[in-house]
Amino acid sequence: MEETLNITVLIAGRSYPLKIKASDEHTIRKIVKDVNEKVNSFQLTYTQKDKQDCLSMALLTYAVELQKARQSKIDQDITDKIQHIDSLLSSVNE
Repeated sequence: MEETLNITVLIAGRSYPLKIKASDEHTIRKIVKDVNEKVNSFQLTYTQKDKQDCLSMALLTYAVELQKARQSKIDQDITDKIQHIDSLLSSVNE
């Protein structure tokens, strides 16, 4: 069984206690740093917006990036399957 850790992360000024796999700690801390940087960037750009608005915009930015990455993976999987079917059909026709 993998070791778990109890950590607390600070996102947009709020503390969140987490129970995580020890092997995930570096990744989680990097994501928290990236999210905070994105929120801070939105706060500097949109000074009239509150922290919650900036956090929501950061979340939306990451969700769009994730969706694009997933779609790209799906597109690549489909392309690979079509190429495989094409090679099978070519070998049958020979």
